[in-house]
Amino acid sequence: MKLTILGGGGFRVPLVYGALLGDRAEGRVTDVVLHDLDAGRLSAVARVLAEQAAGVPGAPAVTATTDLDEALRGADFVFSAIRVGGLEGRAADERVALDQGVLGQETVGAGGIAYGLRTVPVAVDIARRVARLAPDAWVINFTNPAGLVTEAMSRHLGNRVIGICDSPVGLGRRIARVLGVSNPREAWIDYVGLNHLGWVRGLRVAGRDELPRLLADPDLLGSFEEGKLFGTEWLRSLGAIPNEYLHYYYFNREAVRAYQDAEKTRGAFLRDQQAGFYEAMKRPDAEALETWDSTRAEREATYMSENRDAAGAGERDADDLSGGYEKVALALMRAIARDERTTLILNVRNQGTLSVLDTDAVIEVPCLVDANGAHPVTVDPLPDHATGLVCAVKAVEREVLAAAESGSRTTAVKAFALHPLVDSVNVARRLVEGYTAEHPGLAYLK
Repeated sequence: MKLTILGGGGFRVPLVYGALLGDRAEGRVTDVVLHDLDAGRLSAVARVLAEQAAGVPGAPAVTATTDLDEALRGADFVFSAIRVGGLEGRAADERVALDQGVLGQETVGAGGIAYGLRTVPVAVDIARRVARLAPDAWVINFTNPAGLVTEAMSRHLGNRVIGICDSPVGLGRRIARVLGVSNPREAWIDYVGLNHLGWVRGLRVAGRDELPRLLADPDLLGSFEEGKLFGTEWLRSLGAIPNEYLHYYYFNREAVRAYQDAEKTRGAFLRDQQAGFYEAMKRPDAEALETWDSTRAEREATYMSENRDAAGAGERDADDLSGGYEKVALALMRAIARDERTTLILNVRNQGTLSVLDTDAVIEVPCLVDANGAHPVTVDPLPDHATGLVCAVKAVEREVLAAAESGSRTTAVKAFALHPLVDSVNVARRLVEGYTAEHPGLAYLK
């Protein structure tokens, strides 16, 4: 089976390959094709993968190419993990937003809109090429903003594109752990929302919802990441556990201030850190896997550090430093390729699951997965406060898609102005001016 990874020179690709190395079952991936526009990054990552595969019998063969059509032909699965504009673009997204006093995070608020505006046209081109060159392939989208990009691609690939994110999985795992659930896989996680905008409303084990027990125990509730980040009083008030990205909404002023006070924004930190990795990999004698692993550990330990500083949450727990999106991707791929039925929280078309959104809106909910793809599970309606946020942000995503399709600068301004975290139409106009000045990829906005 052939797997193509778009953005194959990306820093997190070895996580995916490491997961593939542990798969010994029949029908596993035998060929991995890395595609990237940067040949130097491709070479660096290929070296890491070669060291990972050393001594592993039957390790998937790895090839690398800068030719997109070549990479796609004959693919059974396509992982889309591109970053349009690179980390320099992410750093610019953050800087422009913070200059206007609004959040610049890469998927939430102004930064997410800017990232989406320059990513959607590229993602749409990829979707069209997949439809032409590999019509039977399944596309698993890692590219942020994951829900928005998945919806853009779904307009050309239908249900054959599925978005993934490790945030809901990590949240469910943490809740199960503090509740003493011995096997988190046996727990049903009642999670619903959009990507980076969802809530756990229940965690059922053997038919019993254990979440009320957690919410009733302040010590237990405050013992894990979300309890520290949001505070036990707020979680008990909500009656649910929000995805950590909702900290940007619930504590927006504090988050913006923390980003403004930080020595470097997250994007600037990662840009400089990863530049060091790729520079080191230019040396023929560099220990590729060791260099990558040490860089990764620092990356994960500093994840959402500004938010934790603002909340006084302290250091991230060691158990939360293991990532996980590659495991979700592998589980999804196995379920489809082998008809190994499973349940995963994924980004898929709504199909009537949330009545407040239309059928084609991509949402993030538990799905039953089999050889025919991912099927969203019926969920209870969201409470009014959550419905308001979900509908507002989905409306923004639709304006981003409309702007990307039409090239309308006016529609782009509308997208920014309608976002709950952008508090002025004039700020929205200045954001569009700032972003188009920074990003050549937004020159299509007229």
